[in-house]
Amino acid sequence: MIRVVLADDQTLVRAGFRSILADEDDIEVVGEAADGEQAVALARELRPDVVLMDIRMPGLDGLEATRRITADQRLEGVRVVILTTFDVDDYVYGALRAGASGFLVKDTEPEELLHGVRVVARGDALLAPGVTRRLIAEFAGRSRQPDPSPRLNALTEREREVMGLVGAGLSNDEIAQRLVLSPATAKTHVSRIMTKLDVRDRAQLVILAYESGMITPGWLA
Repeated sequence: MIRVVLADDQTLVRAGFRSILADEDDIEVVGEAADGEQAVALARELRPDVVLMDIRMPGLDGLEATRRITADQRLEGVRVVILTTFDVDDYVYGALRAGASGFLVKDTEPEELLHGVRVVARGDALLAPGVTRRLIAEFAGRSRQPDPSPRLNALTEREREVMGLVGAGLSNDEIAQRLVLSPATAKTHVSRIMTKLDVRDRAQLVILAYESGMITPGWLA
């Protein structure tokens, strides 16, 4: 059972998401928060698998709430998905850097919401849609000058190649096809890379790929 906490200051928004999630046999909404402080408190109390987190909330906003949740070692298994609208795109990259595993727009279709919750709950990042790739590339590219991380020295040449493709937004299946590998081998490479670099999930791997200068926006044609 995937346990979910909803964090949004709008009651109707929370009710809408709850009604969609409640119909699924494998998903349970275990709590609701109207601000960031409540979201952090519920995450610590309930240890959900996924927190659907609005960015703009009174008091403690979703960005800082995400940072507190992902920085808490006791909440290592809690994944945060940011709820946003395209007029607040500037927040998205900051949220990913803070430890979020991806984001969904608030007017997303029900099936996309359900897919997103399941993807993040199993430890993957919600980065597949093309618009997400462009968004991450844009803000990662303009965030700051590349800062090569000495952690990357632990990677083999093949692992660096795979990491670059992850950073470009490719799925394991797409990486396998591009490098002529089996999907299982591609998945193994990605898992090993995340272990070596000590990152929470695929989203953090994407951020590190850009910030280290390993790839740049538009790197993959």
